[in-house]
Amino acid sequence: MDGPPPPLRLFVFHHAGSSHVPYRQWPGLLPEQWDVRLMDAPGHGRLGDLPQFDNAVRLADFFLRRIQPELDRPYAFFGHSMGALVAYEMTVQLAAGNRPLPMWLGLSARGAPRAQGEEKQYHHLPDAELQTHLELLGGTPDEVFDNPDLWALYDPLIRSDMRLVETWRPRPGTPPLPVPMSVFGGGDDAFVPPRRLVGWERHTERFLGLRIMDGGHFYFQDDPGPLLRRIRQDVAAASS
Repeated sequence: MDGPPPPLRLFVFHHAGSSHVPYRQWPGLLPEQWDVRLMDAPGHGRLGDLPQFDNAVRLADFFLRRIQPELDRPYAFFGHSMGALVAYEMTVQLAAGNRPLPMWLGLSARGAPRAQGEEKQYHHLPDAELQTHLELLGGTPDEVFDNPDLWALYDPLIRSDMRLVETWRPRPGTPPLPVPMSVFGGGDDAFVPPRRLVGWERHTERFLGLRIMDGGHFYFQDDPGPLLRRIRQDVAAASS
């Protein structure tokens, strides 16, 4: 890459049942010219005292109102799983309002929009079945399942987030976004396999590619390096 990357404000949106914490190393691993903002949804992390949203449109609107003063320089969105849905919905709202758009959109481990919504409604599962699903998905510490008191705290949080994802529907007639888009996923992700990701190409005017990484749904959890290098490359491509 020729020269240092240009200044950028990158907003990172977390997955369901989580917070900014799994992403806390990212600012130190990305270019120092980037202002990396790790976002928390209400009811999560640093915003744990705020009422939680279970509606993606309302959560996207919350984030847009919160970050509006910070969109005063080139900026980009990256979201993983639930965070990818929220990042996409935010960009749709920005485009519909003729507001300044992100210069790049990175979506990870989230299937392309389906008019009928998600086929499975995991947020309705009984506790034992939901715990089995989450264990297979990965990303949740084992102690959450082993400690009834921890599960009692985590259960309503994850069910609300899953309801947010599983009840969202794309608006009919939403045009492709005029924003460069990259899509990421784990080659061994049994819940969001690569075939569910390829459809994103229809939702942007400039598709930068599908980036399949080694691993499952949380393919970057042990080593975010490969993903962050790809993000840096795709941001450079989007700005060229």
